[in-house]
Order: sequence, then C-alpha cells, then structure tokens
Amino acid sequence: MGSFNTSCGEDFILVGFSDWPQLELALFVFISIFYSLTLFGNTTIIALSCLDHRLHTPMYFFLCHLSFLDLCYTTSTVPQLLINLHGHYRTITYGGCVAQLFLFLALGSTESVLLVVMAFDRYAAVCRPLHYTAIMYPRFCQTLAVISWVGGFMNSVVQTGLMMAMPLCVPHHLNHFFCEMPVLLKLACEDTQETEVKMFVARVIIGVVPEALILGSDVHIAQAVLRVKSAAGRRKAFGTCGSHLLVVSLFYGSAIYTYLQPMHNYSQSEGKFVALFYTIVTPMLNPLIYTLRNKDVKGALKKVLRKGRDLG
Repeated sequence: MGSFNTSCGEDFILVGFSDWPQLELALFVFISIFYSLTLFGNTTIIALSCLDHRLHTPMYFFLCHLSFLDLCYTTSTVPQLLINLHGHYRTITYGGCVAQLFLFLALGSTESVLLVVMAFDRYAAVCRPLHYTAIMYPRFCQTLAVISWVGGFMNSVVQTGLMMAMPLCVPHHLNHFFCEMPVLLKLACEDTQETEVKMFVARVIIGVVPEALILGSDVHIAQAVLRVKSAAGRRKAFGTCGSHLLVVSLFYGSAIYTYLQPMHNYSQSEGKFVALFYTIVTPMLNPLIYTLRNKDVKGALKKVLRKGRDLG
C-alpha cells in the first residue's frame, strides 16, 4: 500500500471529486443550493418552535433538536467540500481530520438515538393518548434529549479512538470529500479485522438496534391507528407517523449501506456519492418532510409573517 508512518503531523489530501472534473461545477452549484436550503429550513423550524407557544410540545422539542443536529451535521462537511470544489486547496490537517471524524460520527450517532426518542413520542401519542401528557412531561423529554446527545458522543469517542490508534500508511490520500471512517480504514497499515469487529458491534448498537426499535413501535402504531374509527384521526396519525418513517428510511438506509457492509466490499468511488445523499440531501429534506403538510407549522409561519408586516 505505501510506506508505514506513525507521525500524527502529516496533512491529509482529500481527493473529493477531482477524478470527475466535468462534474465539479455542477456539484458546486447543486451543493450550494441544497446547503442554503438546509440552513434556511432547519433554522426556520427552530425559530418557529421558539416563537409560537402552540409548538411548545414534545414533538417540536425533539424536532428542534433534530434540526439543530442537521445544521451541525451538514456544516461539519459541506463548507470543506465547497472549498475543495471551488479551488485546488484540498488538504486538511491531521487534527482537523480527527475533529471532523469525531464530530461527524457524534452527530450522526446522536441523530440515530434521537430518531428512536421521536418514535417513542409518536408511540405514546397514538397508543397512549390519555396518558400522553403524563408520560412525556418536560423533565422526561429533556432527559431523553440529553441521553441522545451523550449516547451519540460516547459512541464517537469509542470509534474515533479505535481508528486513531491504528497506524496509517503514506501518502495520506483520502478518496473522499471528508474524513469518513471507511476511507480512513483503507489507509491502515495493519490488519483491521479485530478493529472492524469492535466497530461493527458499536454500529449495531447505535444503528441496527434503534432501527429495530423504531420498526417495532411503527407496527404498534399501525395497529392502533387501524382501530381508530374516525377517518380524519387515522389520516392525521398516518400522516405524522408516515413522515417520521420516511425520515428514518432515508437516514438508516444510507447509513447501513456505508457502515455495515464488509470493508473489502466498500467502493470508495460509490461511497462518496452515497455520502452526498446523507450529508446534504437528507438534512435538506427533513424540514420539508416534517412540515410540508403540517398545519401547526404553517399557522405559526403565517402568524410570524403577519406580525412582521404589522411591525413594518
């Protein structure tokens, strides 16, 4: 593969999409638009949830956390990608690479746990409506949010520590647009099988188990909705839960493809295009999926805009 290197000081070169030069301009425009929409959409949800008292509910409390996560998640990679696409400066320091890997894993892991929390909130709302306010009281919601963040960052500490303990070969060329775990493992100068097993266990805990819990809750929700006599009530419940299930499918589908397949099957060229989906497209779609048919959010937006016109 290359010569052995134990130094922590050498920079990494992010190849990015330089092997597809004909796509770089189109990608720059496409990613800039999607990133702007991501910033606008998620910031709008956070602002509306803070400004309108009707949105001071557990659902929007967790949705605020999801929006903040998506803002941080996409910002941990996209500005670096835009710089690389716009110019020829494609290097990142060792410390910057470690920090990017740690933040990306931490935020992605936190979102994985948070989606389970949001599924539990939907389960309580649909299957235990009479006890919902008693179950999802403010202190409990705050505790669940803290657990999501702590669990995500603990998983990142474990996986980043395992990765950085391995010696890497030079030259430090990463065939990707950011420092992602599978690509860094390809640079390892020693057998990675033992480390991959440990990482696989961590990924199952933070990825597969949450998805199984979400699917289980969705089955109970579907059964409860089918027992609802009101057609309007069924539509509302299916609409809310359907939005959540779509977000879950987009997030876990792309994550499982990248992180749970054997390393010898991982294609770096395909991997960076898949990464575009879960680093850029999914965070942009989340606000639309959750709010496009949501009367509460539309009402809150109209109220804020009306108040702005009155003040003007």
